[in-house]
Amino acid sequence: MWSAGTVTGGEGVVLGKMPLRAQYLPQQGPKPRCPGKCHLQVTRALHHLLWAPCLVPCGVFSPIVSLVARTVLPSGSVVVNSCSSVAEQLCNFICDCSDCSDENQCGYLRDSAVLGTPFTCDFEDSDCGWQDVGTSMYGWVRGRASLAMWGMGPHSDHTVGTDLGWFLVTMSPPAKTTATAWLRSPEMREAAATCEIRAWYHLSGSCESTQGLNQTERPVLRLAVAHKDEVVELWQSPEHSSEGWHQLVAYPGRIMEQFQLIFSLTQPPTCGAEVALDDIMFRNCGLPEVGQQACGAQESRCHRGSCLAQRRFCDGTDDCGDNSDEGTAQCKNFTQCSFDYDLCDWEMAAGPPVWGRNTSLNLGTSYSIPTRDHSNNSRAGFFLHVSSDPNAQAGGTAQLSSPTFQATNSCSLVLYCHLHGSATSNLSISYVTNSTKHLMRERTGDLGSCWVRERVDFNVTDPFKVLIEGVAGSGGTVAIDDLILSQGCVKEQEKPLVTLPSQAGASPCAADEVACDSGDCIAAELACDFADTCADGSDEKRCGTTTFESGAGGWHDVSVGQLRWGLQKVTESDIFLTGTFLALQTGEGQMVGPAKARSPPLGPSGPSCTMEMSYNIHSDPQGFLAISVADHTTGTTQLVWQTQHRGSTAGGHVRVPLGERSRAFQVELLALVDLQGSASVGVDNVTFEQCYLDVVSPTAAELSCNFERGMCGWYQDLSSDFKWVHSTGQGQGSDHTTGSGYFLSVDSSVPWSHGQRAQLLTSLQEPAAAPRCLSFWYRLAGPQIGTLNLKLWPEGGEEVVLWTCRGTQGSLWHRAWATLPSTGQQRYQVAFEVLHDGFLGDVGLDDITQTAGPCGAKLSCSFEVEGCGLAASGKGTWQRQSNSTGTTAGPVADHTTGTSTGHYMVVNTGRVSLPAGHTATLTSQPYQPSVSAQCLAFWYQLSAGTPGSLRVFVEQSRVRRKVLSMSTMEGSNWHRSHVTVQPNGEWQVVFEAVGAGGDHGYIALDDLHMSEGACPKPASCDFEQGTCGWSSPSDPRLHSFAWGWKSGITLAKYPGPEQDHTLGTRNGHYMHFDTSVLGARGTSALLESPPLPAATDSCLRFWYHMDIPEHLSSGELRVTLHGTTGQRTVWSVAGHRSRGWQGAVVPVQSPSEFQISFEISTRRWPMEGTVALDDIMYSTRVGCHCSPESPVEGAGKLGQGGVCSSGCERSTQSCPGCWAEAGGRSLGSGSSLTAFPPPAEKPSSSFGSFVAEVVLGVLLAVVIVALVAAGGWYWLKQRRLASRTLIESNSSQGFDNITFRDDKVIISSREGDQS
Repeated sequence: MWSAGTVTGGEGVVLGKMPLRAQYLPQQGPKPRCPGKCHLQVTRALHHLLWAPCLVPCGVFSPIVSLVARTVLPSGSVVVNSCSSVAEQLCNFICDCSDCSDENQCGYLRDSAVLGTPFTCDFEDSDCGWQDVGTSMYGWVRGRASLAMWGMGPHSDHTVGTDLGWFLVTMSPPAKTTATAWLRSPEMREAAATCEIRAWYHLSGSCESTQGLNQTERPVLRLAVAHKDEVVELWQSPEHSSEGWHQLVAYPGRIMEQFQLIFSLTQPPTCGAEVALDDIMFRNCGLPEVGQQACGAQESRCHRGSCLAQRRFCDGTDDCGDNSDEGTAQCKNFTQCSFDYDLCDWEMAAGPPVWGRNTSLNLGTSYSIPTRDHSNNSRAGFFLHVSSDPNAQAGGTAQLSSPTFQATNSCSLVLYCHLHGSATSNLSISYVTNSTKHLMRERTGDLGSCWVRERVDFNVTDPFKVLIEGVAGSGGTVAIDDLILSQGCVKEQEKPLVTLPSQAGASPCAADEVACDSGDCIAAELACDFADTCADGSDEKRCGTTTFESGAGGWHDVSVGQLRWGLQKVTESDIFLTGTFLALQTGEGQMVGPAKARSPPLGPSGPSCTMEMSYNIHSDPQGFLAISVADHTTGTTQLVWQTQHRGSTAGGHVRVPLGERSRAFQVELLALVDLQGSASVGVDNVTFEQCYLDVVSPTAAELSCNFERGMCGWYQDLSSDFKWVHSTGQGQGSDHTTGSGYFLSVDSSVPWSHGQRAQLLTSLQEPAAAPRCLSFWYRLAGPQIGTLNLKLWPEGGEEVVLWTCRGTQGSLWHRAWATLPSTGQQRYQVAFEVLHDGFLGDVGLDDITQTAGPCGAKLSCSFEVEGCGLAASGKGTWQRQSNSTGTTAGPVADHTTGTSTGHYMVVNTGRVSLPAGHTATLTSQPYQPSVSAQCLAFWYQLSAGTPGSLRVFVEQSRVRRKVLSMSTMEGSNWHRSHVTVQPNGEWQVVFEAVGAGGDHGYIALDDLHMSEGACPKPASCDFEQGTCGWSSPSDPRLHSFAWGWKSGITLAKYPGPEQDHTLGTRNGHYMHFDTSVLGARGTSALLESPPLPAATDSCLRFWYHMDIPEHLSSGELRVTLHGTTGQRTVWSVAGHRSRGWQGAVVPVQSPSEFQISFEISTRRWPMEGTVALDDIMYSTRVGCHCSPESPVEGAGKLGQGGVCSSGCERSTQSCPGCWAEAGGRSLGSGSSLTAFPPPAEKPSSSFGSFVAEVVLGVLLAVVIVALVAAGGWYWLKQRRLASRTLIESNSSQGFDNITFRDDKVIISSREGDQS
């Protein structure tokens, strides 16, 4: 499965290991900036909570490779500590070596070349020193989705979003016992108080019988820090989590000396869940730089020489890194209460509820409970907390009050709060004078599992008390620690009476209810659902829609860093901001990162839901404003809008679609700028429009749409990060409607497309009494693209797949039809769905049309969804099934998908089901002839033994005419057959299975296709109407790509020749492949013919076009024959620069059934360039000896001319439509043959006979001279071959120099013979 390895090293060592699989070439990383003034690095980190601030190390980084226990590794090496730094300087988040190699193999590398973020482990080039330390087989390995040998796991990594990206994943979970997989980092040193750890985790699979399980019976992922003799938990996964990548954020706090991080995944019995980890980042973890700095007016100097804001001294946190800001001498007049021994001078008000004094050790590991105190960063440290009581009434408030202080203008309170587990928890800090409460600071919502610094400055003219109140929301906990009062807080000695205001009476509402302003109670989930439930509408008053003139409108700041959101008045004229607005301000938190404001829980919402707001942003040098949507039920956060600015001012009014959301959600405003300059961010006039769940859009019933003026009745499912885009092409090609308009596209190669599906939906439609036909044009292009489905969603019922298509169909528009069935009394939705099971390509959708009545006979049918209207009758029964679910013996895999889950039509031909001579018929719906000739193609399979026979009839005016019959089949593959139909009216096709009396047997059909024009010969194709049965195999074990089908019209994304060979125009079609995609995901591209019968003297002729720089190529184009007896290469050419369309001729012989394959392969990458194929012609029983006239380039279509008869030397015709061997050679005898001209008619006179004899003599002499010349040419050619100095013809339309050697045809290149 995986190989074992260990990490060793010391000063200046190079760690490395050769791969067990194909080599991986890391990309050269960017050169990061040197430390200095804090700049905001705008990178792809918008997706990794949006920015990587500051602390970017110096030096040039070359991503290199390490090794890890039990992993498959790419090649390369990691340089560790090249400058021989002392141990205390290793893995301390500070670059001491010029190349920062002292910060490699630390649980992170000094940089991520892909993400552009410092101190990151993306696992693309290394395991970064993480080690599996479990004691059982259950453990962690480094892997990727394309090597998914360990189970399910993610379909793509998080870094690059493809199946080639690397991550760590658990493997081999136990079946019957609870077990834990342990993962440990290397030793790290000296984490700053600002340290932030971010990582992405992916949960897949599920536990059996999870209904009613408590939280200890679910898989739990934890992150802990091991420091000295204690292991302290930093984070654990939420109780509810959906599949997909989720971000975790942890704050270890200030840690002195060495520590290690530990990830653990604990699974209960019968739980087969798997967890993957990716993109572990360490932000702002290094201590301040040592050295004298010039400090500002509001700063003081630490002993290390760094500067710190004076407000950060004596605040209970070691910000300097040497604790000099918390020294006893300068902080002796501050009063700190850590609750380690008692409540100090603070007093609790009578409850319930009341603040409880406790430790993490005693409280356990519940999700919302603090995992350690703030004072000691220890599980044994004390703090105060109040937790929700499910039996208590709503709104219970725990109060803590200070002694009475003298009037002052210099008293400040610093405290650390912890709000986690509930979106409605609340902590407020007020002061009380004369029984009147004055609110100073309030925190609401879930701030995460961390201690957050808060500071309040009091300027009070009367004696006062400080009042701290906590309200724990459902499932949440509010905790406080380290209350620090400044020296300006002086106790009042005369003890004037300051009494606390009486608490409001108990709420009449239960814990799961909220109160209306009128006093009525409503269910909590009905508040802020965009519909008035309270009679006075008060349940929708503070729900995010606001001008901020009378308050925050329900928005609350949940920032934990040095920026926060707050209300502010406009001080200068602004066209976007008026009166009071929500502004970015300096915060009191200790972390470095974006400010975040959050709405109350909203929704559910309808499909037209939109958020509108005005904004203004001025950033210097860089900054951003963004909107995201958080779903706490699934633990997901989705970025829905963002704007970035670099030293500029911008503003406007923005509409942000939020779409249909079936669960409550919260909208988040995020912003980050440097407020030390003139930068600012403001938001105003927020509204939510058409968000009510049952609101009906005016265009809801408009299913017909060409997308030129919008989306009509279709809308984007915004619950996924993988989206449809309304666009004009972007290099993929034009729209279908006008060639220059709009269509919908899904590009699965766009970074951050990590979702597994993208859905385009209609609103709920009224019940349909009669069926309708939905037609649409689609495009599935690219060498590895996914699946497009059309589904019907009945309200309250199971979804129905109406149509599906998987894999590349070429970069061309195709039309499809599907009948929308009647739905009785049920309302319904229609959905187009793209599944992200491919990573190279794009999907397009255009010109959707709905018409009354069912669709007619389908021109194509894969049987994946339905039987396409084919009616079964007769003694036996045809039935639609897959091998995995079918009840009748049949093929192990269908032809469409090549899997056991794919569907086909099959009939049991055993004597019990279908006695000898009895028939089972399958009749199509009537086809309407559109041209004089149509081609019916299908794939069939007959079992071994005595399967009976398959007969094909064309029925017209109730008269049947047999057109095909087959009773035996070589091998167990699917076989293709076709027949040209020339109807003079409406017609049907009838498939008839005839029993032969065998014990067992079956006959199967798949992939029926009707096209215009006569059928070409088997395996022959000009690719104008289709691919004629040529296809790329879908077996993922081959690690190969698909060829594409396109015209000569230039597409930036899909390069190829500007003209095809058949027509010689940009509108002609051909097969093509872009070799630049070859690499770790796949090293070859295969194009296979249908199975062909044994051949003794057949010939393959084709035209190919190559444009590959020789210095970039180690690949070639090969023709191989493969069958039951093995595989044989019969022709190849090395990659080369464009020489136009080149012709080739290959003799074909096989003793048994076989397939012809065109394969592009390479031994290394990148391999830049394109290869194209056109005008493939396969001739049987005539060999390659015929040399008819060369067809005029661009004239006619393949297969329209005659076929050369056997014995071409005696031919009396010029074989129109065949091929010339211009400049080439016969592969068999080594001599070129010339077609004789037609002989003259026999004359009636002796003079005529004499003349004829003279003419014939002259012609014979000419032939002899030609043969002698040819022999001489052949002798000279052999001399050139012997000396290996073959020169390939420069002719753009001639055949290359070809020769047989061993079992292979060689085409010589300029540089020499390629074997």
